[in-house]
Amino acid sequence: MRLLVTGGAGFIGSNFIRYWFGRHPADEIVNVDLLTYAGDLANVADVARDHADRYTFAHADICDAAAIDRIVAASPPDVIVNFAAESHNSRGVLDPGAFMRTNALGTQTLLDVARQRHVPRFHHISTCEVYGDLPLDTDESFSETSPYRPRTPYNASKAAAELIAHAYRETYGLATTITNCSNNYGPWQHPEKVIALFTTNALDNEALPLYRQSQNRREWLHVDDHCAAIELVLQRGRPGETYNVGSGDERSVEQLADAILDALDKPQSLKSYVDDRPGHDRRYLLDHSKITRELGWRPTVSFEQGLRDTIEWYRAHRAWWSPKKKATRERVDEFAWRDPAATVSVR
Repeated sequence: MRLLVTGGAGFIGSNFIRYWFGRHPADEIVNVDLLTYAGDLANVADVARDHADRYTFAHADICDAAAIDRIVAASPPDVIVNFAAESHNSRGVLDPGAFMRTNALGTQTLLDVARQRHVPRFHHISTCEVYGDLPLDTDESFSETSPYRPRTPYNASKAAAELIAHAYRETYGLATTITNCSNNYGPWQHPEKVIALFTTNALDNEALPLYRQSQNRREWLHVDDHCAAIELVLQRGRPGETYNVGSGDERSVEQLADAILDALDKPQSLKSYVDDRPGHDRRYLLDHSKITRELGWRPTVSFEQGLRDTIEWYRAHRAWWSPKKKATRERVDEFAWRDPAATVSVR
């Protein structure tokens, strides 16, 4: 089997490629990535070394139809797995156009090439955030039939991508599947994301910036569990279907900060409170009973163990994350949205 993986030098994509080769060493993977600030070939250096005969990297923009067509024509895939996305909400507030371009137009470009080149299967990675948010004081959750209610440019761009994928299924008969995941964490995650940010700041004895609404909750899913879910959908998922992938394990931002500080034996005084960004969602929780019932998937990594392992990974990989934090600070002020005229390039 040959897979074309977009965004395979990013966090989830690189973990997926590593996971897939571990389970399917005879398969071939073409990794397409533009290598923006969040993509790094160091994330897949071990894959390129250990699977050189079955792994290929192609530097390309998913919005470049001609480039994607050349790649697909040269190595016709059995499936395209689309991880490529702009995904950091704070950046989306500052530069919404970049998110619409990559997440919506990029997905449409990939789907169009898949249609024209008769790619047998297209799988799209999406997010729980397309459904909007939930009250803190209920036990509600999102199902696959929940309505789209995006509240930020990032959320809206991912909802648009899903609708485009559904349209290509209905209009052209393209065999598409979608997974909506909860918040991922694990190794190789860019230090702009909250667990990586809090961990690396704590390691450097720097403040952990909590939004003032620090009781807002997220559902946390280890990236390896996410990869296992995608594997099952590719193997046995029904074309045209959407599958929620969640853990059921919710933690507030305050609980997250406390757990990281405790694990690193750092003082509570490192917590600092900052203004909430516009459209800050209160809570997400996915009902993942469909993928459990139909495909037998269940999360296997407990949050406690997964967080410990992730913290230790960042402790051991300072040389990887430290330059990224420095570059981020030099490039963009994530709180520039407090100036209504502010904008920034995320490239």
